[in-house]
Amino acid sequence: MRVDQCRIPGLRLLRPVVHADDRGSFVKTFHAGWFADAGIPAEWPERFYSRSHRGVVRGLHFQTPPSSHAKLVYCVHGAVLDVVVDLRVGSPTFGEFELLPLDDDTWTIAFVPEGLAHGFAALTDDAVMAYATGTVHVPQSDTGIRWDSVPIPWPFDAPTVSARDEALPTFAEFASPFVYDQ
Repeated sequence: MRVDQCRIPGLRLLRPVVHADDRGSFVKTFHAGWFADAGIPAEWPERFYSRSHRGVVRGLHFQTPPSSHAKLVYCVHGAVLDVVVDLRVGSPTFGEFELLPLDDDTWTIAFVPEGLAHGFAALTDDAVMAYATGTVHVPQSDTGIRWDSVPIPWPFDAPTVSARDEALPTFAEFASPFVYDQ
């Protein structure tokens, strides 16, 4: 598995080897030793899946301290444009975003550290995302920032967005509790 550092500190892309032939493909998405070598935790107490239709935008989500968590995200079926925004005060990329194409051909996995908001746009008719989180879901800490409050070049002019996501505070309104720790 190749590990690529992204522009946002701590954000990494894990690129597993995909074995493909005329039957289909096979990929290993987790190996504790590989994760340890990359400095990525091997313990992920919760796992989730979401299914979205083309044109759906989900996010930008995170949990606040003391329940904040890192995430592993990858596309199991279809394709998405994954997006992260740095919310860590003092980070050299505070307020900036990174676009990460994820799909079921490459099986690229994004390691999203604590203090980054996460979301995505579904690019295919049926996009299935897998998530693993470093802590369990705590509803009181589960929040986000509005998907359109950072100048992200979303691939749709009028995406389908949940009422919850429309009601989130903007990036400018959000007083970040996250601090960049070099």
